[in-house]
Amino acid sequence: MPISSTPKDIIRRSQIYASEQLGRSWWHLLSTFAVLGAVAVGIVLSPNWWLRLAGSIAFGFVMVRAFIIYHDVQHGTILRGSRAARWLAGVYGMLALSPPSIWRRTHDHHHRNVGRILGASIGSFPIMTCAAWSRAGFGTRLAYVLQRHPLTIATGYVTVFLYGMCARSFWVDPKKHLDSGFAIALHAALVALLAVFAPGLLLFLVLVPLLIACALGSYLFYAQHNFPLAKMASGADWTYVAAALQSSSYIKMGPVMRWLTGNIGFHHVHHVNAKIPFYRLPEAMAGIPELQTPGTTSLMPHEVWKCLSLRLWDEGGNRLVRAPRWLARA
Repeated sequence: MPISSTPKDIIRRSQIYASEQLGRSWWHLLSTFAVLGAVAVGIVLSPNWWLRLAGSIAFGFVMVRAFIIYHDVQHGTILRGSRAARWLAGVYGMLALSPPSIWRRTHDHHHRNVGRILGASIGSFPIMTCAAWSRAGFGTRLAYVLQRHPLTIATGYVTVFLYGMCARSFWVDPKKHLDSGFAIALHAALVALLAVFAPGLLLFLVLVPLLIACALGSYLFYAQHNFPLAKMASGADWTYVAAALQSSSYIKMGPVMRWLTGNIGFHHVHHVNAKIPFYRLPEAMAGIPELQTPGTTSLMPHEVWKCLSLRLWDEGGNRLVRAPRWLARA
């Protein structure tokens, strides 16, 4: 960050991009759901299993884009005054196992605390310091390992979304998160109905797409704040803009993946100002010099492995580090 720029300067300049273009918002929402619908019809009508599988994989990827649009609607970033958009996004959130009430609560907390070294983590993957790891008992270390394990991320359909976003929130506070119970009931009914009458569609229209969408979504959320150059802070050392720029990554992607992921790779820009619509994030990065040198990663296998290998926060070295073995003491 240039010395002449203050956090207030960066926030002020980001406001230029924090206004939606209503026509573009509606176009992105409607066209994305139209693509989802078309792919779903293709899956239903395809005569061959391999065509259904191809359509199922595509459906899972487009679900990620639809989720980013849902995410922006929940932020109030786009279509804020539209009941129709909020209803459509809310229904999608239920079907995607991310009910609005728990999503807003955890995600708002995440935005207020990104990059903080906290004892508990809400709305994000936990990060433990090397010192805390050394003091922790076996049960605590095992729980930490399981929450951050690559298999937990890969099976995000069950671990992150079905359990974490729905079942756990409903169990803890059923009144506050009644929609979580509805999401589980809706999902169970859909699975049961298709299992009886159309098991092929259960596989290709529900299970495979959700496995793909939830795994990719879980990893993207992980890599947005767990990457080699990520910085953490605590107490008075933590500031909102510094956390956005230093604790949030820019995930490099090609144009196809940028479309499929709704520009969520520009995550440091999103954390600077969550009111910038997803379709204006590249514009904001190009227009604000301080946003052009973020910590980066990518979806290349070796970069994914680097991120997944990070285990603990080394306060002395001011960086995320690997551990020799998951349950070894630091």
